[in-house]
Amino acid sequence: MVGLGKMGAGMTLRLCRGGHQVVAFDVNPDAAPDMTELTANATMASSLADLVSKLEPPRSVWVMVPSGEITESAVESLSEYLAEGDTMIDGGNSRYTDSIDHAAALKKEGIGFVDAGTSGGIWGLDEGFCLMIGAERNDFEALEPIFETLAPENGYAHVGGPGAGHFTKMVHNGIEYALMEAYGEGFDLLANSDLDLKVDEIAEVWRHGSVVRSWLLDLAASALKKDPGLESISGFVEDSGEGRWTIETAIDQRTPAPAIAVALFNRFASRRDDTFANRLIAALRHEFGGHAVEPRER
Repeated sequence: MVGLGKMGAGMTLRLCRGGHQVVAFDVNPDAAPDMTELTANATMASSLADLVSKLEPPRSVWVMVPSGEITESAVESLSEYLAEGDTMIDGGNSRYTDSIDHAAALKKEGIGFVDAGTSGGIWGLDEGFCLMIGAERNDFEALEPIFETLAPENGYAHVGGPGAGHFTKMVHNGIEYALMEAYGEGFDLLANSDLDLKVDEIAEVWRHGSVVRSWLLDLAASALKKDPGLESISGFVEDSGEGRWTIETAIDQRTPAPAIAVALFNRFASRRDDTFANRLIAALRHEFGGHAVEPRER
């Protein structure tokens, strides 16, 4: 496991608890807890070269680092140490076109490539990670025991060839944008009503039997219970790229996706307007993914 941040550390521990032997590395030794203190099944590596040397062929290396330049650097460096028969897995939110390119380049060296769209956030350690796997069928089947351990029951699937996993996760995150936008707007209406409504109590009652119940609503209720007015955080809502890629893909396909587009543009607007809707969306991102929130200036 390369990368021991919020997701990588949880995945490493879940694998170890499932009986797998894991060699782990993070470029920042202070970025994650010492896995060897938490489980006997983890071994820490001092570098990528050291990590690969500690694995027995055929080797499988899971890269769980931020998308973009950091992932590109990790894939390029690892390709120099891996050999024919080995497999590299990218579990971050990489752009699916990059994953297609990585798979093609590594295939020339006889190295398999798997793009694993991963959802579950900071709750994945205990609840399991939902995995959308893009890979050649033989690579998927060889690694299936890993996916089975990481995911909850029925929580992983081989969705297609290389690139399909990250494409599926991209669309998943686009839907997530629209869902959070809808919750934000609805609770904004409740909070701004002159009926003196208790939004935290409404969120809680909606969790039980209503048509709009969901895990995101559970998280909204959790955030509102702690701070009904969401007074402690700013409504600044960041976007990490997948929403933009989803809209770009929709444009390329000429597939209408107005709700996702509005949700993305409202995130841009959030950097100007501090509304209750945006504070709820920021709170939801913090609840499910541990994403940073900005303190609100009173």
